[in-house]
Amino acid sequence: MDEVENHCTPNDCWLVLCDKVYDLTEFHVSHPGGSAIITGNAGKNATELFLQVHPSDLAERLLSPNVLMGIVDKKTVQPHHISKALPSSKSVDSTTDVSKVGLNHMLNSFDFEAEARNKMGKEGWAYYSSGADDEITLRENHNAFHRIWLKPRILVNVKSIDTSTRILGFPASLPLYISATALAKLAHPDGEMALVKAAHKEGIHFMMPTLSSCSVDEMLDAREPGQIVFSQLYVNQHRERTREYVAKCERSGVKALFITVDAPQLGRREKDLRNKLSNDITTASEQKEDVISRNEGVTRSISTFIDPSLCWDDLSWFFESTKLPIYLKGVQCSEDALLAFRYGCSGVVLSNHGGRQLDLSRSGIEILPEVMNALRKEPGYSCQTFQVFVDGGIRRGADIFKAIALGATAVGIGRPSIYSLAAFGPAGVSRMIQIFKEELEMCMRLMGTPNINSIHSDHVITKNLADHFAMQPRDSLLHDIYEPLKHARTYVSKM
Repeated sequence: MDEVENHCTPNDCWLVLCDKVYDLTEFHVSHPGGSAIITGNAGKNATELFLQVHPSDLAERLLSPNVLMGIVDKKTVQPHHISKALPSSKSVDSTTDVSKVGLNHMLNSFDFEAEARNKMGKEGWAYYSSGADDEITLRENHNAFHRIWLKPRILVNVKSIDTSTRILGFPASLPLYISATALAKLAHPDGEMALVKAAHKEGIHFMMPTLSSCSVDEMLDAREPGQIVFSQLYVNQHRERTREYVAKCERSGVKALFITVDAPQLGRREKDLRNKLSNDITTASEQKEDVISRNEGVTRSISTFIDPSLCWDDLSWFFESTKLPIYLKGVQCSEDALLAFRYGCSGVVLSNHGGRQLDLSRSGIEILPEVMNALRKEPGYSCQTFQVFVDGGIRRGADIFKAIALGATAVGIGRPSIYSLAAFGPAGVSRMIQIFKEELEMCMRLMGTPNINSIHSDHVITKNLADHFAMQPRDSLLHDIYEPLKHARTYVSKM
């Protein structure tokens, strides 16, 4: 540690993370948590602080091998060398009036979001709730479902409703999976491990994120015997790191690889940027104006790791590197879906990254009919061998129904899983999934569809799906007397 202590300035900045010494002199300027959190701990063992948000293997997976200086001698580490973890700004165990709202008050996914806003720290809330630019696509992702209307059928025997299906050939209790979201410890100390366990409890599948708060081993160890997990992948500029990660997933029984293709760099999310800018000013006031990055947020520097040169020709490298089925996550038009099929992928996820990348890009549910129409005309296409998924904006069981009716195999949820985790911990995630299932069962019963295979395009009306700004006269009498639905906190606060 004596040598590490000698490198304690912004221009010569070493840190110990998980017993390894890293030279972060170049990296700290682009750190998503701001430069000050690194430079303020230069020359120290910052492992405890690092693990408060990050998985133990994150630096090894994402940083260039050139910044690894060696292994610290544990015998030389003294108490004054150790940076202490910061106290959490908020906790799901708070004893304030927030605790008056209980899990039993949660009636829908929006209730969980309202609670998460009260219980998450400001960094976590700004990161997860933000969208790109004007956040039009963020709102459009759910609004698009409102332009799909339902056409129920009657006198069908719906005494028993079966929501079970198969995703990638594996059984699931309903056509829903937890999609990859970064840094789940911003919501709860258990992070992704809680999501893995909730997914198993409710019989759905989990997609591991590359940029997780928990390590790959921790997520894999959280699995129950026979549990199905997939892995999302940001392709690292250092391809050997990517190869190692994919190989580990394959050895560990991960069943599929979802390559994120809509993020050669991250979008500009102003809620997140303003939050980070404020922190930079208050905690790093010694920095000169021209040093403070105006383009930072909690994970803005992911762009440092993602390979922007990734292209269609690189798919052959993946097919040679792994036997795992490969899916492209972030497809946004039928032309690219067809190319994915022709290049030999096993499927696609129609997604705009939760409205966090390119504002005014279309929602996954709007793209779905276009993609399915093109695929059905393609020689050799089969929905069994090439599956189409949708994520973004799913907030109701009826949204799942609509996606299935239009040809999707299943849908992914990101924010609902994080918000329910932040609001009520692992139990909240389980309850959130149960609500989706209850809503889907009700929708299927009222639509006259006793099982997933009975849901078809004839059950939905999509005439106005692509009409983003369909105007209609305002019915003042109706709107002026209508009392809007409120989230649970509104009612509990009046009791």
